[in-house]
Amino acid sequence: MSRINTNVTSLIAQRILGNNNQSLTTSLERLSTGLKISRGKDEPAGLIASEALRAEARGLGQAVANAERADQVANIAEGGLQEVSGLLTELQGLVTQTANTAGLSAAEKQANQLQIDSILQTIDRVASATSFQGIKLLNGNFDYTVDAVDGDVAAFRVNGAKLTYQGTRDVNVQVTQSAQTGALLLSFGGTQLDLAGAGTDDPAARFVIEIGGVGGSRELSFSSGTTLAQIVDTINTFTDVTGVSATLSAAGNTGIRLSSTAYGSNEFVSVKVTNDGGVVGDGVLNYTAGQNYLADGASAVAFTAASNRITDSGQDLGATINGINATTVGKVARISTDFLDVEIELSTDASEALNPISAFTITGGGADFQLAGNVDIGGKVAIGIGNVAVREIGRYSSNGSNYTLSNLGAGSSLNVVDGDLSKAQEVVSKAISDISSLRGRLGAFQKNTVGATIRSLGVSLENTVAAESIIRDADFAVETANLTRSQILVSSATQVLSLSNAQPQNVLSLLG
Repeated sequence: MSRINTNVTSLIAQRILGNNNQSLTTSLERLSTGLKISRGKDEPAGLIASEALRAEARGLGQAVANAERADQVANIAEGGLQEVSGLLTELQGLVTQTANTAGLSAAEKQANQLQIDSILQTIDRVASATSFQGIKLLNGNFDYTVDAVDGDVAAFRVNGAKLTYQGTRDVNVQVTQSAQTGALLLSFGGTQLDLAGAGTDDPAARFVIEIGGVGGSRELSFSSGTTLAQIVDTINTFTDVTGVSATLSAAGNTGIRLSSTAYGSNEFVSVKVTNDGGVVGDGVLNYTAGQNYLADGASAVAFTAASNRITDSGQDLGATINGINATTVGKVARISTDFLDVEIELSTDASEALNPISAFTITGGGADFQLAGNVDIGGKVAIGIGNVAVREIGRYSSNGSNYTLSNLGAGSSLNVVDGDLSKAQEVVSKAISDISSLRGRLGAFQKNTVGATIRSLGVSLENTVAAESIIRDADFAVETANLTRSQILVSSATQVLSLSNAQPQNVLSLLG
């Protein structure tokens, strides 16, 4: 058949040429942009997946930048704390030097006090000057704020707490095991020593006992007729050396309770009767395991049989904090979890009773760092940085009085000119411990939390970008092959179209 009004062959060639041109254009676009998906029509499902992966990669990249910024903040805080630590070490030396009273003149003591005052002022200046982009780091700006502190809480420290936006967190303690001191009872059956009627001039009529604790031991000797109150006073004279205190106990004050000065399994009391001197009495008794003030009569060891050392150790508090088993030492309980890191010291009465305690409520504060791509409480890391001003560090309690590093200043109770140097050194030692603990927490935060996060996020970022690349980026080997194919097909189709357009002219041969 030969028709000229409709050239079907040409139409077919045009369609195929258009398709080949479209393929050629697609290959050229992908090779020029490097992308397999440039618009939704290229691959709708692939575009959705790649956009999600691209957003996730951007979040991960920013989280890595956040972690690096957190490391910089910690570095600056560490620099300030390192300077404070050096000043406290120097302060320790000045206190020890001034305690050498027989070798120092009054003028030298005054000079040492001037140095101490200067150190205290410098510590305060460092605390207020250490900052990152104008944000002060060591003045308590990043410490936690708490409310409703229960009277059973003797002291506490919030090291970290994740809070939701404008949220709070209640901290509750359940005591599951009482804290106890090491304790023994010396039962004499009377208010004074009765050495079987021996005369006070008899050399053998001496009651010789060795009292020991974590600090050391002392051997004490008493004669017949010595009152138990006098024995208590003598034992307490050496409390600072032995770590053991004594009180009158039992019915009618006929016994002496020996207790370690602190609570916990590291504390103990030991008794060794070197010479019983024929003393009358029940002997050395333990206290019951459940009640540290109820003597266990079945445990009595006669004084005559107490030549081998008898020892009783204390017991650490057992507790849970917000349902988490706490690590305990003495009356102090601590948990360290991703959401809450607190340390709580209970009062003596609270640590001995198996009761629940609503300790306090965390209402805000802390330094929060977003170390994950998703902005939620799980991706946030929180750390508390306390105030290192001299009025806040070195807290120490003794005989009902509370001290801080500021009490070492001129005119204060622990100044080195006429103050209590023993307590001054305790305060300085506590301040050194406070700063070292804070530096340790910041160091662990940098090394473990930030360092591990950067490494982990780096791997996640690489894998996410790789996944997005597989979906969206063009494969140049494939696209180059497609380009060559499309070029050949376009040339071929162009030639075919030319032949198709020329075909109707064959009709002219039929017209002669």
